[in-house]
Amino acid sequence: MALVAGNMIGTGVFGALGYQVAGLPSGFAVVLLWLVGGVLAFCGAVNYAELSAAMPRSGGEYTLLSGLYHPGVGFVSGWISLTAGFPAPVASAALLFSSHVTAALHLSWPMGEKFLAAGLVTLLTGAHLISVRTSGRFQLVMTLAKVVLIGGLIAVGLVAGRQEVSFLPSAGDGKLVGSPAFVISLFYVLFAYAGWNAACYVAGEVEHPQRNVPRALLIGTGLVMLLYTFLNAVMLKAAPIAELAGRSDPAAVAAGHWFGPAGRTTVGLLVAAGLVSTVSAMTWAGPRVAQAMGRDHPVLGFLGKTNASGVPQTAVLLQYGLVLLLIFSSTVEQLMVRTEFVLQVFLLLTVWGVIRLRRSDPLLERPYRAWGYPFTTVLFLAATGMVMGIMIFERPAEARWGAGLVLLGTLIYVFTRPPGAGKENR
Repeated sequence: MALVAGNMIGTGVFGALGYQVAGLPSGFAVVLLWLVGGVLAFCGAVNYAELSAAMPRSGGEYTLLSGLYHPGVGFVSGWISLTAGFPAPVASAALLFSSHVTAALHLSWPMGEKFLAAGLVTLLTGAHLISVRTSGRFQLVMTLAKVVLIGGLIAVGLVAGRQEVSFLPSAGDGKLVGSPAFVISLFYVLFAYAGWNAACYVAGEVEHPQRNVPRALLIGTGLVMLLYTFLNAVMLKAAPIAELAGRSDPAAVAAGHWFGPAGRTTVGLLVAAGLVSTVSAMTWAGPRVAQAMGRDHPVLGFLGKTNASGVPQTAVLLQYGLVLLLIFSSTVEQLMVRTEFVLQVFLLLTVWGVIRLRRSDPLLERPYRAWGYPFTTVLFLAATGMVMGIMIFERPAEARWGAGLVLLGTLIYVFTRPPGAGKENR
């Protein structure tokens, strides 16, 4: 649960509201965004829970798609996770951490934010090289601290909010909900909810995975949905929409109205501290994909090796290097949009795998069955497909970037696949 919540609560919820209200100046439309995103994440989680309980091995989509379709599909998914799916969110969360610290302390130094972000990633990478148990305990403490922070902001906001914002439908809201701006904003919301599948990546290291992985997915996702919705509602109640529009630190802006300048600085630092959990969670989960790929592909065998404590040391250090590269070469917005688009492709394929597996292997033992099947499955597939289709027209550059990354991964698989790969796929 800590891993799921820690992965989800991060860059998106602390930075998305400012981008959303710029095109959707409506309390109802914004809250609806977070509710829709939460429902979709929950629908995805119940389907992932079924697959993870039936196929309880670390590696996330890489492992699931290799078994559901073909090792090549799994490899490309793992390639995306290895090069973008985890390094990009780690880099964006670290950059947002450093921007909050810099703004709160009124620091001005050339490249300072970049080096501060790199320092955080270096520190947490070192912590996760110690042992799996240490990683778990550290993640639990950091996630609990972040949940307490958000709970505190919600409590203060419910008491101190003074803005007249309606969360019920009003004139003009229907047009906003049906506009391209709503879909674009939903894309940022999906980025904020990304991570609900995190428990799948360490399923092989969890005791009783058939029972505990589904629990972690469902309870973690439900908790985050409630926190997200209430947090955005109280931020809207704290500050005028015009003041929030375009800001990357809406929580700090809201705190300025609650507590004054000193409170704004304090909350900015607390939000930065909360982002440490996000960086930590993905630093833990991401290398497990590379580890699984290393076990299955001889040319990548070096990634599958673990140290005396069971930590995939080489995979952890590889992700660390990629994160540093992204920190010094990209912005937070670039990392958010490019990454989330390409990841949706493999989320869609994985959830479709629930239908495929039920048809191809109906007698397979399923310790957990997706709640609401097939409604939750079809809803996730339809909504994800619609968002992706609109994004291709609205953000063609990001779509081409994602397609290029998939093509490169496919070529690497073709030239490095082990003999006989794919003969045992379902």
